[in-house]
Amino acid sequence: MAKGQGARRTIAQNRRAFHDYHIEDRLEAGLVLTGTEVKSLREGRANINEAYAGEMGGELWLFNAHIPEYGPANRFNHEPRRPRKLLLHRREIARLLGAIQRQGYTLVPLALYFAPNGKAKVELALARGKRLYDKRAAEREREWRREKERLLRGRI
Repeated sequence: MAKGQGARRTIAQNRRAFHDYHIEDRLEAGLVLTGTEVKSLREGRANINEAYAGEMGGELWLFNAHIPEYGPANRFNHEPRRPRKLLLHRREIARLLGAIQRQGYTLVPLALYFAPNGKAKVELALARGKRLYDKRAAEREREWRREKERLLRGRI
């Protein structure tokens, strides 16, 4: 494939978010990154398992996302866990901030990837936290589906 064509290339996923939250809405946002951060992401190194998005100065920022330093950059490197600005339309920001402040939602990153045009994007989810009994019920359901599949295949 030529450069800039094809599907998105995933760098990091937050699988834990599906266990800890009820995902209600998803959206894509751009990221403001430095050159060494982009080079580190192109190597496929990032961790967003403990990351979240929040407000700072009327804008949305991605906090606690770990993008490790780029080795060849030496002293021109970036700080690995610095807050990174999210690029969204003003109306989207207002809607998300309203949901976070009034309705008790959380903005959780689900995936960090390169879009087909080569730009780094983050998939955000508007999510509500699960209670412990919700997590147990989901686990029971998952185990039952697995057991049912085994029985239907004839394996016990």
